[in-house]
Formats: sequence, structure tokens, C-alpha cells
Amino acid sequence: MQQMILEIILCVVAGYFCGCISTGYFVGRFYHKDIRTLGSGNAGTTNVLRNFGKLPALVTFTGDILKAIIPIFVIRFCLPVTTPWYLLCLYCGLGVVLGHNYPFYLGFKGGKGIAVTAAVIISTAHPLMIPIGLAIFISVVAITRYVSVGSLIVAWFIPVNTFLLYRDDRFFVHMMIVSLLFTLFAYFQHRANIVRLIHGNENKLYRTKKEKEAEKDGSN
Repeated sequence: MQQMILEIILCVVAGYFCGCISTGYFVGRFYHKDIRTLGSGNAGTTNVLRNFGKLPALVTFTGDILKAIIPIFVIRFCLPVTTPWYLLCLYCGLGVVLGHNYPFYLGFKGGKGIAVTAAVIISTAHPLMIPIGLAIFISVVAITRYVSVGSLIVAWFIPVNTFLLYRDDRFFVHMMIVSLLFTLFAYFQHRANIVRLIHGNENKLYRTKKEKEAEKDGSN
């Protein structure tokens, strides 16, 4: 038990410091701006896309994905751990989410953790979950034009994967609790988005021609 606790602590701590590599923040500094003072104030891919364009957003997304995938792969394939790898990878991923959302050197103000959550899914889930999850996310965003709605749906994929693959595991309850923490943090970080969705004034990924014309007419 002591060995298990030690391995969990090390995974969370290592994950946190990897998560603190705020790609969106450093991309913003390249443009001599603090992304956290622009748009939604979020240091994530969507806000970078809206303020700096596609290539900076791609760099941000790639960096956020890698900072979760690399430590999880090290734990899964390189370290001689005694605790079930899936549980340790969940803890490591949770640490990455915490570091991404609350980087200590940026006043604990970072992103919302969806890209890194997606990276945990890529690194730990059944291979079929990846294309299914991607298809659902793209479809939801394409139909609603709300990235936040797609993100909130993605947040359930880790608990779903845990339930489908590990419900007979002796650590299942432990795994499910940690899995649900990903969902909890995602919804907490999107609380402002949820309020805007309820009131119908959430930011859309793009506006249609009719919406632009209506907005123009309304301002005249």
C-alpha cells in the first residue's frame, strides 16, 4: 500500500509540472501579448485560434497534447511500477490537467484542460474510443458551433472508458473516482461557458453570413 501511495504521489507531481508548461501562454509571448488578457482569458487552443490564427493554435494544441502523452507513455511503458498502469496514468493525467489549469508561475491561471484530457484519452483509452470521440466532438462542434459543448461531452469519455474496460477490476471504484475528477474539473473550468450557453450568448466558433448581416443591421 505504501508503495502504491508513493507511486501515485510521484505521478501526480510529475504530471503537474508537465502540465505547467503553458503552451498557449508562450505562444502569446512570442507575439508580445499575454493570451490570458485577450478574448476569453483562457490560455488554451480556442482562445489562441481566435486571437492569433490557425498555426499558433495548432502549435498550442500540439504542445498541450504532448505534455500529457509523453509522461503517460513513460509511466505506461518505461517505469517498473507495481500499481496498475491505468490507475497511475489517470493520476498522472489528472496532475497534467491541474498544472495546465493552475500553473504556479502564472498565478494559477491557465487553460481549461480539454486538450490535455483528450491526450489522456489518446494515451490510455481503447483504440476505438479515439476515432469515436473525435467524430463526436467534430460533429457536435460543427452542428452547434460551440467548442464548449463539444468539450463538455469529451469530458465524459474517460469515465466511459473506465466503466467499459475496467468495471471488473479490483481497483474499479478507485479508477472511476479519479476518472470522474476529469469531468468535474472540465465542468468547473467551463462554468462561465455553461452560464452563457443557458442564456444563449456563448461565443460561437464562427458566425454565418446571415448572423454577420443581422449584427451589422442591428448596429446601424
